[in-house]
Amino acid sequence: MDNRFVFYDEYVQILREELVPAMGCTEPIAIAYAGSVARDTLGVQPDRVKVSVSGNIIKNVKSVIVPNTGGQKGIAAAAAAGIVAGDSVRKLEVLAGVTPAQIEAMKVYLAETPIEVEPVDFGHIFDIGVTVYAGEASAYVRIVDFHTNIVTVKKDGVEQIVENAGCSEELVQTLTDRSVLSVKQILEFADTVKLEDVKPILSRQVECNMAIASEGLKHPYGANVGKVLLKVYGDDVKVKAKAWAAAGSDARMNGCEMPVVINSGSGNQGITASVPVVIYAKEYGIDEDRMYRALVVSNLCTIHLKTGIGRLSAYCGAVSAGCGSGAGIAYLMGGGYREVSHTLVNSLAIVSGIVCDGAKASCAGKIASAVDAGILGYHMFLEGNQFVGGDGIVKKGVERTIASVGRLAHDGMAETDKEIIQLMVEN
Repeated sequence: MDNRFVFYDEYVQILREELVPAMGCTEPIAIAYAGSVARDTLGVQPDRVKVSVSGNIIKNVKSVIVPNTGGQKGIAAAAAAGIVAGDSVRKLEVLAGVTPAQIEAMKVYLAETPIEVEPVDFGHIFDIGVTVYAGEASAYVRIVDFHTNIVTVKKDGVEQIVENAGCSEELVQTLTDRSVLSVKQILEFADTVKLEDVKPILSRQVECNMAIASEGLKHPYGANVGKVLLKVYGDDVKVKAKAWAAAGSDARMNGCEMPVVINSGSGNQGITASVPVVIYAKEYGIDEDRMYRALVVSNLCTIHLKTGIGRLSAYCGAVSAGCGSGAGIAYLMGGGYREVSHTLVNSLAIVSGIVCDGAKASCAGKIASAVDAGILGYHMFLEGNQFVGGDGIVKKGVERTIASVGRLAHDGMAETDKEIIQLMVEN
């Protein structure tokens, strides 16, 4: 008789889908990916480009450096990079193999080629369309809902049959159903999963994300939030956990060309969900197997929290990941369902008001605050303290609280999101 956890295969697949490598902030990288596919479809380097994007894409691309572009920022730079030098086969690592000569070529292309950026609202928070032209010839690629979800490819107006692409009326839905996730079942899965089924995914996350965190502490990037934390607050493990996570974001938001393993479409969330757990495991000499199981908890809790919110929102995604890392730390230190649940509720109650105003240097500070809330939420419970149902948006029970936060972020903050975007585009 098979006594495996009932959603075993689905949970493994969710981790495979969400924990994938990416280089650079994922929204500009998605534009570069679309640009590279459009160029491949056209068959020649285009002489004119139009990029049509939803407001949240504008928000998340405006202020972040696109990697391997020589420090360029913005939508036009991301599109130019993908068109001139992108390797479409590598998807979210589309710019990983760019050479110095190609960087110079894309600067020339950006200066000499008309690239029109058009805001659109077709009902999708995540929406990227890239149209490229060469004389009378054209090609069009559209990505919707998540970073590699190509739903339309056209050449000279004719739909092309390509792998994992459909038509705009029948959007590709390739992700495993996230409704199977719950905190109780995440812990059951973490307790029983065969590590060989998840270790290749998680070991790559540890290697990549710890490497970029180390890079952020060694060299100046952005506002150097990670370095400031260690200098001002010392090297207690609680400080190191948030400092290393922040340092990974310092580097990633400010042009570092090292890859990260993302979570829920975001490298910052991937860093935040993983690095603090690894720091705690190293500090307390906890064995590798327990660390990997704790990473299962932190990553899946982050995904669970993000599911009701959506990929992009006015609600800062680092909050979900910081709370998820707190849950992972609680499990790492021997906690079970009560410890993890109360850690999540406590931390969500503390930092659920942080807004997302796009990808940029200050993300590192928000990550530090979110990780701090996760750790505080855990220690509150250890000291016999907790927030209870009726305290603001907190409901009785962890799942009801998670649903409450999802409703706040997805529905309640929709107008806030529009105002944030308006503030960002004003001169």
